[in-house]
Amino acid sequence: MSEGVRIDVWLWAARFFKTRALAKEAVTLSRVKIAGQPCKPSRSVRVGDALAIERGGERWEVTVLGLSDVRGPAALAQQMYGEEEASRARREAESALRAAERAGYQPPVHRPDKRARRLIQALGDLDAT
Repeated sequence: MSEGVRIDVWLWAARFFKTRALAKEAVTLSRVKIAGQPCKPSRSVRVGDALAIERGGERWEVTVLGLSDVRGPAALAQQMYGEEEASRARREAESALRAAERAGYQPPVHRPDKRARRLIQALGDLDAT
């Protein structure tokens, strides 16, 4: 196993993606890079490789610390890589920003009454003129 493991298998085993097919698709779409270079799903990853992984609007910059071709518990999967502090801080800041954006819209507590409906309709009529 010191030779290396396929990048799509390693990403699946390290729990970055739920299925190997999703990991393979991400590698094919150049969302995973080794040392800043896009790669193919069959590329072997070795201990010490620097990976940049994009998934769902988040970006991880990790270093491979261990190899496995078997998906195990999350605790063991987290020991297979080490994330840089700058990457972790950036991800947490982006997550806080997304949470703040979601919290910006507050739905009304109750349905609009007669007066509020007329105001809403009046605002809609401004666009028609």
